Amino acid sequence: MTSALTLPGGSTMTSSWPDTHPGADALPGQLDRWLAAHGAELVAIRRHIHAHPELSHQEFQTAALVAEKLTAAGLSPRLLPKGNGVICDIGRGDQVVAFRADLDALPMSDPKDVPYRSTVPGACHACGHDVHTTVVLGTGLALAQLAARGELPGRVRLIFQPAEETVPSGAPEVIEAGGLKDVSAIFGLHCAPLLPCGLVGVRSGPFTAAADMLEVRLAGRGGHTARPHLTADLVHALGRVIVDTPALLARRVDPRAGVSLVFGAVRGGEAPNAIPTDGLVRGTVRVLNRDAWRELPELVPAVIRDVLAGSGTAVDVKYVRGVPPVINDRQATAIIAGAAGAALGADHVVEADVSMGGEDFAFYLEHVPGAMIRLGTGRPGSTDRFDIHQAAFDVDERAIGYGVRVMVHTALAALSS
Repeated sequence: MTSALTLPGGSTMTSSWPDTHPGADALPGQLDRWLAAHGAELVAIRRHIHAHPELSHQEFQTAALVAEKLTAAGLSPRLLPKGNGVICDIGRGDQVVAFRADLDALPMSDPKDVPYRSTVPGACHACGHDVHTTVVLGTGLALAQLAARGELPGRVRLIFQPAEETVPSGAPEVIEAGGLKDVSAIFGLHCAPLLPCGLVGVRSGPFTAAADMLEVRLAGRGGHTARPHLTADLVHALGRVIVDTPALLARRVDPRAGVSLVFGAVRGGEAPNAIPTDGLVRGTVRVLNRDAWRELPELVPAVIRDVLAGSGTAVDVKYVRGVPPVINDRQATAIIAGAAGAALGADHVVEADVSMGGEDFAFYLEHVPGAMIRLGTGRPGSTDRFDIHQAAFDVDERAIGYGVRVMVHTALAALSS
C-alpha cells in the first residue's frame, strides 16, 4: 500500500504504510491484508498516545486505551492492581509466549511542529514507547483474528508495562502480578532511530547494560584557600573521586565485564577563595556482565573509600540498584531472528550493537528466557540524526507495520518451536 493513509479527523500520514519486502513470507490467515486495512488505525493510536503522554507510574489513561482496544477485539484484558498496566492472553495452551511493551513517557517538553505534538507540559514520548505499545497492541489484534478462527497454535500473552524509565521500575510489579505465570519465553523490541526503517537489529548475549545510580557525599573542615593545610580540601577530594574511582574500579573488575562509571553531576562550594565543608557527586555505574553486576554494590563503595584514604574527609556512599543487564537467550534470539527474516526478508535483519543503556526488560530475563530486538525507525535519506531521549525524537511510522509483522511471525515461530 503506497498511497498516504487517511487518519481520523482527515489528516494523513507523512509516510506510507509499508509494502511487504521482496523475499518476505506472507502471514497466515490473510493477516497482511488485515494489517494494510488497519494501518491508519494503528498510526492514529500511536499519534494519540504521543499527544497524550503519561509519566512513569501514572499511565492510567494509556492503559485504559489499550484495554478498550483489546476488549473491542473480543479479548479479556486485565489491568494491573494499580490500574496503570495491562495483561492480556490470546488463545489457549499450557505454555505461554509473552510480548512486552512499555507505556511511560519521559519528563521532557516536546518541541516538534507536528499535529500529534504532546499536549501535556513537561511530558514527551522521546523514547518510542508509544511505538512499542502500538506494535504490541497491533500484534495482539492481528493474533486475535487467528485465534477467533482457531488457527493460533497456542497462547500468547501481551504485557503493557508501566514505569520503564524510573527506579523502581514497573517490570517487578508485572512479575508480582503473575505476568510470567506459565510463560516459556518473552520477547520485546525497542525503537532504534539510528537504524533505517525497514531493518531490525538482533543480537544474542549481552544486549544492554545493567544501570545503577551512585551518589557520594563528602564532608570536612573548610577554610581559606590560602591555608589548605588547615582544612580537609574537599574540592580536591571530589576531584579524586571523579578521576581516580573509575580508573581504580577498572583494575578491580574483569575488563571483559564492560564496567563503565561516569559522573554526571558535581557540587562543591561557591566562593573561589573558600574551601567548602560539604559536596557531592552523582553518576551511573553500568556493566554488561551479571556476575560483576552483583558484586558492584559492595565493591564500588570500597573503591571510593580507598581513593579518599588520607584526605581527611568523611564520606557517605549511596548505591542504588537500577536494572540488570539484558542478556538475550541464544535460542530465543534465533527464533526472533528467523521470524524477522521471514517477516521482512533476510537482508533486512542486521546485527545489533551492544548498548550501555539500561532496560528493565532484563528483570523478565532473570526468570524466563527471551530476547529483545531493535526496530529501525530512522527515515531513509533523512539528515536528521535524532537519538532516543532527545526532545525532538520522532519515527518513520512505517516501522509500526514492520514491527507488527515481525512480532506476529515471532509468536507463530515460538509457539511451534
